[in-house]
Amino acid sequence: MKYDFYAGFARVDITPMFGIPITGYYKPRYAEGVLDALEINAVAVKKNNNTALLFTIDNCGVGSNVLDVYRKEIAKAAGVDESAVFIHATHTHTGPSLVTPKEAELDIEKEYYHFVLHRFTDAAVTAIKDMKPAAMGIGVGKAEKVAFLRRFLMKDGSIKTNPGVNNPDIVKPIGTVDERVNVIRIDRENAESIVIANFGNHPDTVGGNLISADWPGFTRRKVEKALDNVKCIFFNGAQGDVNHVNVHPAGGDLNDMFMDFDDVSRGYGHARHLGNVMAASVLQVFDKVEYVPVDSIKYMQKQVKIPSNMPDIKDMPQAYKINELHNAGKDDEIPYTGMMLTTVVAEAARMIKLEHGPEFFSLTFSAVSIGGAVFFGIPGEPFTPIGMKLKEAKDWKMVLPCCLTNSSDGYFPMQDSYDEGGYEARSSRFKAGVAELIIDNGIEILGELYSKMN
Repeated sequence: MKYDFYAGFARVDITPMFGIPITGYYKPRYAEGVLDALEINAVAVKKNNNTALLFTIDNCGVGSNVLDVYRKEIAKAAGVDESAVFIHATHTHTGPSLVTPKEAELDIEKEYYHFVLHRFTDAAVTAIKDMKPAAMGIGVGKAEKVAFLRRFLMKDGSIKTNPGVNNPDIVKPIGTVDERVNVIRIDRENAESIVIANFGNHPDTVGGNLISADWPGFTRRKVEKALDNVKCIFFNGAQGDVNHVNVHPAGGDLNDMFMDFDDVSRGYGHARHLGNVMAASVLQVFDKVEYVPVDSIKYMQKQVKIPSNMPDIKDMPQAYKINELHNAGKDDEIPYTGMMLTTVVAEAARMIKLEHGPEFFSLTFSAVSIGGAVFFGIPGEPFTPIGMKLKEAKDWKMVLPCCLTNSSDGYFPMQDSYDEGGYEARSSRFKAGVAELIIDNGIEILGELYSKMN
């Protein structure tokens, strides 16, 4: 079954040089080696006169000040509209700093910025040239027992993020896990098929100072090893409140893992395990996808005004004290350990940054549709219920929520998370209600995009 639409694929290596800063923690790290390659993966899709480019980059998160420049150059090189360029960061915590040359503290960061820009345009041009007539199918698999809630009610009534494995003070987890895996299969004439997978979970499984794409990289490689003539690209979903940590392990759950500095169990072997499970979820549905017509390619962006999480003036002296101690390398003088230390340090940094405003932020949300399947790009880290609500948007055959798309603007916790407390809400630069605003505006954007198809 073939339809009159075209799809192409490209992959380029963006593994950085040793010595570059690694982002993702509130402590300095510098690359000392490489466990596996970092990549940009790209899918180009075309129907009639509309062409869109969907990218993933193995990075913790890239700001709009970088991606605005990149997207403009990609659009120019590929001959597409800038709003049709959708760049998603997989959120690996073992990837390098990617900042503008003006922000860079080291020459190596400036060099990497320009290198990645060239690699993006290379991938864009290659994916466009690779386009072939294609047909698209969709299916939903399931990845069980790899994503776990990371916020917990404790015996003292507090809410803690990552309270530690086998912590006796844990009462229960808070939230909902979405184990569904969105799968898109694109079969192309006389070319490899393209598999797109979408699932929400934190890629913070490896730790340390070695470069790795974490389990999203394993997922791509495992799918391609299991299926002949297939290329795989992975888009991370709503992952702000879930990660890989099973706080009540049994049997062999802790195989290939160690206890890291922040009371989180990590291990490269566990990243491999997650990749295996994710690949299995794709294999569940690969041969039984529902082929659907691709009548159009559409794309749009919309800016939404979000209130800022400005601090109370009475809290500022303590915030400055914590920030001063942390920056001086005196974390041992801050009366917290593990994830609670990270929480108060992040909260203090947020307060200082927002002490004088702004009162609002303008966030850009992005959407690209391929027939009845639509990618919805969120410029930060949404909690799971945001993704679940967006998946319910009417009329669409499949909604693929994607975190960290076209920017990296922090956490988007649910309203009750602010009431309860915890790392994400205390560090978020957005006021309570941000998640609900994203849901409402997201449903509206998806409705507007759908109306353009008819």
